[in-house]
Amino acid sequence: MPLSLHKDILYLNVLVTPKSSCNRVLGIHGNTLKVAVTAVPEKGKANQATIEVIANYFGLKKSQVTLHSGEISRNKRFKLQGITLEQAQKFL
Repeated sequence: MPLSLHKDILYLNVLVTPKSSCNRVLGIHGNTLKVAVTAVPEKGKANQATIEVIANYFGLKKSQVTLHSGEISRNKRFKLQGITLEQAQKFL
């Protein structure tokens, strides 16, 4: 499951594929959510695009999705605010 709850904070594990043909969620891959973005992995462009895709997917504002770890890796962990674990699981 790509979602985890630690000390009332909801985390999402994501595998990002930059330089893709479109921005979209590809599905669950192991214990991560696979996300494709058109942005290149330079100067945080792919990270920002991933935040936008995740926010749209879960019906959140971009400000409610923050990168927790994995800034220069394809494997990332995001913190989600304004959504419960139960609500987020319905999207997966």
